[in-house]
Amino acid sequence: MINNIGQYKNTDSHQITYKTEELLEVAKNRYKITIQIANRAKRRKYEDIDIIDDPLVKPIIRAILEMVDEITQPEIIGD
Repeated sequence: MINNIGQYKNTDSHQITYKTEELLEVAKNRYKITIQIANRAKRRKYEDIDIIDDPLVKPIIRAILEMVDEITQPEIIGD
């Protein structure tokens, strides 16, 4: 799991929409990926103290952006 919050701070709404569409395109099952995103966001909301420091990046947005990065750039979780 990525813990670099700073990389998502300057993400605009158009980029979030694009990334969401990208994630849904590569997903085999839209319902399943939606549930995975929701579960990750919920887990991060209660586990991550940094969210208090960064109210601009909501857990659901961070979950979407992280999952897109993991799927489109598998080398970031390979090590």
